[in-house]
Amino acid sequence: MRMKSVVSLLVLLHCCLSGAQVHIDRDGVSVNEIQQVDYEDRESRGKDIQTDKQRAEAALTHSQQTCQPDIHTVLREMSTMMAEQRVELRHTKTELGAMEARLRDSESRLTDSESRLAASERQLTDSESRLTDSESRLTDSESRLAANERQLTDSESRLTASESQVEELSKMNEAQAVKLNSMETRSNITESHVEVLKRNSQDRKVAFSASLAAPGQGGNTGPFNTGITLVYRHIYSNIGNAYNPTTGIFTAPVRGLYLFRFYMYGEGDSSVPITTALHKNGHHVAVAHAHQATGGTNSSNGVSLLLEVGDVVYMYLWAGNKIYDSEYHHSTFSGHLLFTM
Repeated sequence: MRMKSVVSLLVLLHCCLSGAQVHIDRDGVSVNEIQQVDYEDRESRGKDIQTDKQRAEAALTHSQQTCQPDIHTVLREMSTMMAEQRVELRHTKTELGAMEARLRDSESRLTDSESRLAASERQLTDSESRLTDSESRLTDSESRLAANERQLTDSESRLTASESQVEELSKMNEAQAVKLNSMETRSNITESHVEVLKRNSQDRKVAFSASLAAPGQGGNTGPFNTGITLVYRHIYSNIGNAYNPTTGIFTAPVRGLYLFRFYMYGEGDSSVPITTALHKNGHHVAVAHAHQATGGTNSSNGVSLLLEVGDVVYMYLWAGNKIYDSEYHHSTFSGHLLFTM
């Protein structure tokens, strides 16, 4: 029984010594390294225990067979060895405790590093999200800025065009103002002239009307070998006395526009026509002509003439022609001032 106890003790000591043979890096170890060493130590201890057990059993068998008195010597040696092993075991426990402390510190630092890494990763993710949002906002701002720049360019173009139009309109307004002033001046002058003409028209009323035959007379005038001035002797009206019933000549008293009309009548004659003409200052202006063989015939004409003061107007009978009048006043000559100029 004592031998079995010794063998068991040897096996236990061997296990402790095998565990103490683990070399530890004093600068720090990782969890994976420690786990790897622990696994290898367990495997090695298992093999060593099996071997020591076999050796112990062999030694026990040999001792029982050879010499009983050597047991005490062996026990003394084993006691010495056990004392040495206890010292080494204490040293190993001390180192193992230090390793466990360092391992716990490393695990704590690892946990802290992992926490800090996770926080850093979260901050990085948040920063990336903020960066993406900032880039998106920057792109949108750039787009809006480009649109504003286009609108500004368009507004500047429109402003330039508007300024050009305003400048052109200003020039047109200035020109129109000048024209308006000129027109106002002319209008004032025209109004003054109109007033003068009105006064002249009121002051100078000119009109006459007469027939060829004098009262109680009648018959043909002409034909003659030369043309003559016809004298209309029967006066219907002679306002302003511009018509002379002795000479048959009308003399313009004022500058203005005058209207003249003349009518003629004649008896049919195959050989003598009826032709009278209106003359101004000795020049032919208008004519009335008629010619038929039998019966009565007539003709008329009229014109408006701008006359200066002193211009003369009269009726002229062509040579070789005749004109008829009687108490019925077939042939007349009249004229009046329309307005002064």
